[in-house]
Amino acid sequence: MTAPEDDDDEPQGLPTGAKNYIRPQGFQAMRDELNQLLRTERPRVVEVVSWAAGNGDRSENGDYLYGKKRLREIDRRIRFLNKRLESAHVVDPSQQKNRDQVFFGATVTYANPRDEEITITIVGIDEADLERGLISWISPIARALLKASEGDSVPVRTPTGIEMIEVIAIGYAG
Repeated sequence: MTAPEDDDDEPQGLPTGAKNYIRPQGFQAMRDELNQLLRTERPRVVEVVSWAAGNGDRSENGDYLYGKKRLREIDRRIRFLNKRLESAHVVDPSQQKNRDQVFFGATVTYANPRDEEITITIVGIDEADLERGLISWISPIARALLKASEGDSVPVRTPTGIEMIEVIAIGYAG
């Protein structure tokens, strides 16, 4: 039986028909993870499972049962990473020609209605990490900021209603 994400043509988490944008460093991180799983993690687990299988009764063999479960998790992650990498559209923010507006890869500082300054970078969905200020390009805040310029006030839909935020600075790093 296959996992549901294996049956979809569209990568999980993307709106139907949307491109899977990713920065070069995000693409490389996913490739590194895939290589680590294929070259290190999976062979190590296969070795443990093979050793455990040779120890006789598999029904109560913890190494064997855990190893098989871990192998399924690794294989699922490998399939996911392969699909994501195949569908990825790498966009290098440092190559952005129009640096006066917010586009994919921009680092944006904005002020919210409470006069708090917040800095975020708009990234691909596989790179998003709120704690590091990396916001997916399909998130409400990123969608509101797209094509805005410094000094613009844009409406953002929040759980408590519409808030206006003001773009203070826009930058593009490599």
